[in-house]
Amino acid sequence: MLTIGFLLAYVCFADARGLGLFDGSEGLKGSSMFGQSFLQQLPELTLEAKAYTTVDIVLRDGYPVENHYVTTSDGYILNVHRIPRGKSGKKNNKVALLQHGILASSSDWVITGPGKALGYMLAEEGYDVWLGNARGNMYSRNHTTLDPDKNMTFWDFSWHEIGLVDLPAMIDYILDQTGTDGLYYAGHSQGTTVFYVMAAEMPEYNQKIKAHVSLAPVAYLSHVTSPVIKLVGMWERPIQMLFDMLGPHEFLPRQGFVSAVSEFLCSPDRKISLLICENMLFSVAGFNPVQTNTSLLPNIMAHAPAGASTRQVLHYGQVLRTGRFHPYDFGKKENLQRYKSRHPPNYKLSKITAPVYLIYSRNDWLASEKDVRKLCSELGSTCKGAFLISDSSFNHLDFVYGIYTEKLINPKVMSLFSRH
Repeated sequence: MLTIGFLLAYVCFADARGLGLFDGSEGLKGSSMFGQSFLQQLPELTLEAKAYTTVDIVLRDGYPVENHYVTTSDGYILNVHRIPRGKSGKKNNKVALLQHGILASSSDWVITGPGKALGYMLAEEGYDVWLGNARGNMYSRNHTTLDPDKNMTFWDFSWHEIGLVDLPAMIDYILDQTGTDGLYYAGHSQGTTVFYVMAAEMPEYNQKIKAHVSLAPVAYLSHVTSPVIKLVGMWERPIQMLFDMLGPHEFLPRQGFVSAVSEFLCSPDRKISLLICENMLFSVAGFNPVQTNTSLLPNIMAHAPAGASTRQVLHYGQVLRTGRFHPYDFGKKENLQRYKSRHPPNYKLSKITAPVYLIYSRNDWLASEKDVRKLCSELGSTCKGAFLISDSSFNHLDFVYGIYTEKLINPKVMSLFSRH
């Protein structure tokens, strides 16, 4: 949930294209406040930040990498990246799938570099590492028949479909390519949410998961402390009414205005704007300047926001408002057609049988300790452990971008995988 802090900027400006103020290919048109003078102030990205794709990053860091494409049953084309081995040459014949959070991408698992990023550390331990990309992000913005820039129907999904369709498709493809009968799965934020959707709605996939490690798990949101996310929850109904009138759209698209603003604010050359950038992220994830690598921010923002559907955000707002973990609420009329009830039913977490481990922190303003404990309780015996990070300042984003992930997070993930 890296850039959901740009929500207010999005509401004000991201749909300006539809009003004729902004065209993604031409820049801003006729805006006195955000005209060409603003765009001309944007900093040149460093050579490191210009390694725009996950493949570029992995090649730069000296690892082998492969591009794979998975077509889902409803026509979405997902780009999955593979690091088949590490530099050590070690092989343990195990396969791992890592899944990013909302508005993020496969780059999350490699962007902090060799010796620190989970994707590389797993590869060095002998894992065949696969990095997923959900429908609608910068790598999976393709479809067999729909154009994401012309067909709103492309964006007619929430994280429910990512869990119900995308994740099973990626797993089946990976198992077929590797000839194995199961894989190890780690997710961050939304990457955990979609696992719970899949494992509850399609219980036959539990046998294909050797173990799942949830980093900053997000299912229940009753005790969120982020003021930004609370605001989304409070205004979920009017925001949904607005988006229902406009139709499904891309939320914080990678190209154009939002990308330009994020790169401008997070430039290390502008100390004041960098401070604003940090505090916007802290307002979502939790305050922790100690774990924040400011020199890495431009590289992170060169890959984020990676794109998502407005319904992904609204779905979390619904869960926050209801206090339940459930499919998307389409309103009473459509709910009756889809679910045979006026309200969406709860996901049946009791159907999950794959071993699950939860790793959380006290300073996470999204995945609160109380909500994580509730999730573990609802999972029952399949929750094999809930582990609290020793660093009391650790926040929601530190699980992937923190300075000490190679000490506090990654060894624990690998240790838990090794139990199975």
